[in-house]
Amino acid sequence: MPRLDGKVAFITGAGTGIGRATAILFARESAKVAIAEIDAAAGEETAHLAGNGAIAIRTDVTEPESLERAIRATIDKFGGLHVLHNNAGGSTAADNTAVEAPLDEFWRAIKLDLYGTFLGCRFGIPAIAKSGGGSVINMSSNVALMGVPGRDCYTAAKGGIAAITRSLAVAYAPQKVRVNAIAPSATMTERVKRLVAGNTALQKLADSHLLGLIEPEDIANTALYLASDEARLVTGQVLPVDSGVTIS
Repeated sequence: MPRLDGKVAFITGAGTGIGRATAILFARESAKVAIAEIDAAAGEETAHLAGNGAIAIRTDVTEPESLERAIRATIDKFGGLHVLHNNAGGSTAADNTAVEAPLDEFWRAIKLDLYGTFLGCRFGIPAIAKSGGGSVINMSSNVALMGVPGRDCYTAAKGGIAAITRSLAVAYAPQKVRVNAIAPSATMTERVKRLVAGNTALQKLADSHLLGLIEPEDIANTALYLASDEARLVTGQVLPVDSGVTIS
């Protein structure tokens, strides 16, 4: 039996990279998938690749009205919500230490990564509870678990996501809502490949992977586990998928 049969999943930032890989995998496992993506063309392409009736909804996760409207449209289309994957986010080459990073870059990272996740939970968790329970999957990072120099804007945002994951897990367990986070190391999406190129600290991090570099499908497989009933007793966890970087 498919692992997500009968479930409705809402995935932000699913136009490319990890989000796209997750949408395709979830649809293959029989979930009805809503792709929330600010780039409408990329979202539509993912919906086409995923199949199984997947829909794309143009969504800006930093705007409360946009995100609330997208979740409502998903429920209207599919009749409920069981899985929320707050995947939208990312760092840029402008990141640096707290002393040297542009202030605009700090607020960009906080607004997209942390605030976007906060809003996803704000509107998605009540819908999941109303549907009988389910799974929230946030995206933290290995930078929230170890010291990586020169990425303090991104680190602040992803550390906040790890913290709110734990508090929400406690708050909404009585409503059968599980809240977990995945903490990848550098995952070889096209965006990360460009970011790593020429960045000495990030290249050193990429070279320290014990089992090889991480692909988007590796993160999607972890998201599938957390979305499925196999993880019914897993909540409040931040799961590293990092090829051993945090222990090496």
